[in-house]
Amino acid sequence: MDAVKIIEVKQSVFANNDQRAQLLRSELKRRGIFLLNLMSSPGSGKTTTLARTVELLKDEMKIGVMEADIDSDVDARAMAEAGVKAIQLHTGGMCHLDADMTRQGLDELTDGDVELAILENVGNLVSPAEFDTGAVKNAAILSVPEGHDKPLKYPLMFRVCDVVLINKIDVAPYFDFDMEKCREYIRMRNPEAEVIPICARTGEGVEQWANWLREQVAAWRA
Repeated sequence: MDAVKIIEVKQSVFANNDQRAQLLRSELKRRGIFLLNLMSSPGSGKTTTLARTVELLKDEMKIGVMEADIDSDVDARAMAEAGVKAIQLHTGGMCHLDADMTRQGLDELTDGDVELAILENVGNLVSPAEFDTGAVKNAAILSVPEGHDKPLKYPLMFRVCDVVLINKIDVAPYFDFDMEKCREYIRMRNPEAEVIPICARTGEGVEQWANWLREQVAAWRA
């Protein structure tokens, strides 16, 4: 009997997506557009953090936001109300975006002059980390109620991120959350990741995050 041929489909899918993501990054570089991929679990405060970020940066640069979700347009409406161009991306049940999906959104978002494009990825700590969206930088939000051990449980998410925002620090006294342990666990996964504690609700620490983003955008567009 002939041997059965085995095709590694998942590996092929990732390799194809990585190529498309790199092409997208090269195109973004030529056009001077900085794309940030923002990831987290549901309820971590992505949309509130984005609203605070937009408030600080919208007078300095032209911002566009892509809101990815399985359904609804709640988040896109919130961003539009915050004063920036926003579009909603429906994933049709998929729990992540890949490079081609991101490109489709960018084609709609950047028909005008956008300098900073922000992708709010689907709320999930697993699938979004597996697919390169073509973003220039990846950011993750970890909220205090989720616990300081999340970097141990979801290693890839923290390995692919350039910056980790630890949100909801205002409620830290009410949870068994160890900030130093969290920093240690993040460093175990990614020694180069920037860690910025914030409270999106009150604005604490958000200026530091905005400064990090300003520096990244300026370096990319230089």
